[in-house]
Amino acid sequence: MVSSRDAAGRIEIVPMTLHIGAEIRGVDLTRPLPAAQLKAVRDAFLTWKVIFFRDQNLDHAQHVAMARQFGEPTIGHAVFGHVEGHPEIYSVAKNRTANQKYEAMMVTPWYGWHTDVTAAVNPPCASILRGVTIPPYGGDTFWTNLAAAYAGLSETMRGFVDGLRGIHAFEARGDGKGGAYDERVKRRALKSEHPLVSVHPETGERVLFVSPSFLKSITGLTPRESAKMLEILWEHVIRPEYTVRFKWNPGDIAFWDNRATAHLAPRDIFQSDFDRQLYRITLVGEPLTGVDGRRSTAIDGLPILSVAEELRGMAAE
Repeated sequence: MVSSRDAAGRIEIVPMTLHIGAEIRGVDLTRPLPAAQLKAVRDAFLTWKVIFFRDQNLDHAQHVAMARQFGEPTIGHAVFGHVEGHPEIYSVAKNRTANQKYEAMMVTPWYGWHTDVTAAVNPPCASILRGVTIPPYGGDTFWTNLAAAYAGLSETMRGFVDGLRGIHAFEARGDGKGGAYDERVKRRALKSEHPLVSVHPETGERVLFVSPSFLKSITGLTPRESAKMLEILWEHVIRPEYTVRFKWNPGDIAFWDNRATAHLAPRDIFQSDFDRQLYRITLVGEPLTGVDGRRSTAIDGLPILSVAEELRGMAAE
């Protein structure tokens, strides 16, 4: 097993694949991290894109406190709400409302892959997911490294996509069957234009920012050109060599860079009677910056704010 320790020797970093994913050992997330550990965790997060902590068993308050060490939490979910009494936390339950939109959709290899809330002009910079009720088998989550995927394109393709921009949106199904999902999307419409290739604000890496579930079209291309190009890119970013698969246990934490990854929630759980309950916190992000220096622009909807700002806005309405 290949592993490394931070300078203080207190944290073990165990990579899981060549390009993405590492398990962090030797930390206790139920308490504030010392400065050296905090930096080591942050560095591993930037290097490995998604990091995992086993057997932490946080409650809601500890989850929020842990997240605040790395950034400012958003409201649980800009469209789908939050846990009662904990506005920072979004419930990722087996049969949550957000999953109902996938019924009867065409299944492709990239179906379900997404980066969190890319319909907003400032998608979250990071997500922190906590496992509570976990099936004895099944229910694994996948992540892919979008920076490695960009580097894996040909030089010619990189030159082409560097200057492109894409439209990301939450969209109602519009078929009369969307129910609560459609109503929530209509209440808070979100639609933005992001660079197809963004420059990571901390690492400087170029990232192929192509969230399959929310990226609807490429600006400036015909509908057919856009559809075919997106299929090529989506198929490319989920190649197995760019991905990691995580087997959850109760108490585990996954902490990922939402600016440089996409992930896939499990669908096999719907073929079993096992329950599955996780909780997620997202951290406030900034609009993306493209290779040409142009930033993301909002088409519909407001930026995602911190919890405090969101609650102040709600109280003023």
